[in-house]
Order: sequence, then C-alpha cells, then structure tokens
Amino acid sequence: MLNVVIAGSTGRMGHALLQGVIDDAELHLHAALDRADGAVIGRDAGELIGAPCGVRVSAEVGLALQGADVLVDFTRPDASMEYLAVCRDSGTKLVIGTTGFSPEQKQAIADAARDVAIVFAPNMSVGVTLLINLVQAAAKVLSEGYDIEVIEAHHRHKVDAPSGTALRLGEAAAAALGRDLAQCAVYGREGVTGERDPATIGFATVRGGDVVGDHTVLFAGIGERVELTHKASSRATFALGALRAAKFLADKKSGLYDMQDVLGLR
Repeated sequence: MLNVVIAGSTGRMGHALLQGVIDDAELHLHAALDRADGAVIGRDAGELIGAPCGVRVSAEVGLALQGADVLVDFTRPDASMEYLAVCRDSGTKLVIGTTGFSPEQKQAIADAARDVAIVFAPNMSVGVTLLINLVQAAAKVLSEGYDIEVIEAHHRHKVDAPSGTALRLGEAAAAALGRDLAQCAVYGREGVTGERDPATIGFATVRGGDVVGDHTVLFAGIGERVELTHKASSRATFALGALRAAKFLADKKSGLYDMQDVLGLR
C-alpha cells in the first residue's frame, strides 16, 4: 500500500486526485494539503468529493509527510517550490504536474532529484505522452516544406500560457529537427509580421469557459496539412496518469523521470 499525500486537494485537480486515490485499492490517502488560509482546513478531505474518509485537510506540510511515500502536486510554481524543499529534506518522493515554472525553478527540481525520486511532467495523460512521441516521429518525416504550429485551449482559470503541455510538444518537435525551441519559438503574432520564417515553431493560445485541455500540433505543407490532436474531456485522465506515476516511483530512491519513463517509452 502506497501512502499518498495530495497537495492542492481543494482544487479541480485535487478533487480528481482524491477520487483516484480513494478508488484505488493499491493506494492510501495519507494526507490532504491546502493553503493555511483555505476555507476547508480541518474538514474531512473526502467530503469534498462526497466520500468522507477520515483524513482532515491540513496546511502542516512537515507533519503531513511523516510516514508518507509520495506527494502528488498540481498547484502553483511558488507552492511547488515549498513542497519540493520539504520533500527533499524528508526524503519523500514527488509527482509534479504543476506548470509555469521558470528555468531556475526547473533547475531546482533537477537538483532535488539527486536526493529524492521525482516524476516531473507538464501533462500526466497517457494520451498526451503518446502524442509527444507521435509529434517527434512526424517532425522527422515532415522536416522540409512543413510549418509547425502548436495550438492549445484551456479553461478561463488557467494562469500560464502557453500551457506546459504545448511547450513540451514544441520541444519534442524542435528536438526532432535539431533545433532549440528557445531560439525558434514564436508566441503570438500581431500587426505586420512579415512572411513566416520556416525555421520557427509557432504557438497559439485560447482561454475560455471550462475547456479541460485541447492540444493540436499542425504540420502545414503545400497542398496538405497533418494535424495531431489530443482533447481531454475530464481531469480524471490526468489524475490517473499521476497516480500511475506515483506507483512507478515506489522502488525508486532518486532521479528525475517523466511520463515517457513511467510508460516505458524509452
């Protein structure tokens, strides 16, 4: 039985993760975390999803990690950095699905992985993980004469753009072509931009309503287009992938992994 701590347990992803842990006979909900000023501190975490479980929502990270095996974190970058530090000190494994990290914060995650095992991925979906592989394969075949654009859509509450998944898809395409995404990415266009540079990879972002997450990588050539698309209709897909990642870490002592590793795709 794997003892799991859910960070951000009162959010949309937190609810999906709580449900996933409670429904999985191989997992035990060890603790549920929220901000110290959260309205549900002290309440039964299971009540948030209509399934009381006896675990109270807490803001005491150090206490919550005592006896825990893994913390699953889908929060905000600043909060994730705090969880990362405590997990590193306590030796608790981490699954990080938070997006919007700075390069320095990503480096901090890589540094912590020398001491604890971490799965860090912008998208925990099995389908998106497959999509990344398909994008790499397509980019190699369509390396000449095709323009690459990444289009993503999310709900109105998402605070970072482009999404971490969109960036990961762009990185996959760039790597397959031997390019550095930092040098070839174009984030939005406005006004007289001139003709498109064929060496660039473009990003377009849509925010609205309750869109869970749509991602399309478009390879546009002369006379044809190839589109690779993933559409999420429920956050359960991300939760199930994250919990699969938690199980993957069960026998790992340290190291930085992503969903490619979890699914055995490399």
